[in-house]
Amino acid sequence: MIARAIDRGVPATMIAAALGIDEKLVMRRRNLLDGIAPGAIDVLKDRPVNAQVFDVLRKMKQFRQVETAELMSSMSNFTVSYARAILAATRQADLAKPDQPKVIAGVTADQMARMERELEKLSHDYRATESTFGDDVLQLVLSAKYIGRLMANPQVSSYLEARHPDISGEFRNIVAATSLETV
Repeated sequence: MIARAIDRGVPATMIAAALGIDEKLVMRRRNLLDGIAPGAIDVLKDRPVNAQVFDVLRKMKQFRQVETAELMSSMSNFTVSYARAILAATRQADLAKPDQPKVIAGVTADQMARMERELEKLSHDYRATESTFGDDVLQLVLSAKYIGRLMANPQVSSYLEARHPDISGEFRNIVAATSLETV
């Protein structure tokens, strides 16, 4: 909105006065998305993202910006500290300026390399889990409904209570804990 107003000829000083903010802040917001990948913008457009997150994203290549935005979105964490943690764990080759070493206060090069490996493994594991989550939840709900129907049968229920009370108790816990409303 600010960028459109400035493009249409409204002076930044007038916008700053109308919004009650500093003129430098108006110009910063105008250029907020410069250097940000369109895919990352799409992921973050309706989210409460701190403006400093975009400064961190600009330090990464465009594909890594999109990956970071997706990670932030899937974790519902749009803080600067989370973005910096992802930047710290980003491989040197995935930075916008790979020839310049990244410097993170209090983190040695050894620790940074370990964090890069761990984040890459964690991202891979998360994506693998995310891809099967929907199917797993569906199977869980269907299984719980089946167990619920079995436990509603008085003969099955009394048999399990008499001979396998521990299994009967676990079945009841599963039925009580699993429903479409809580998933």
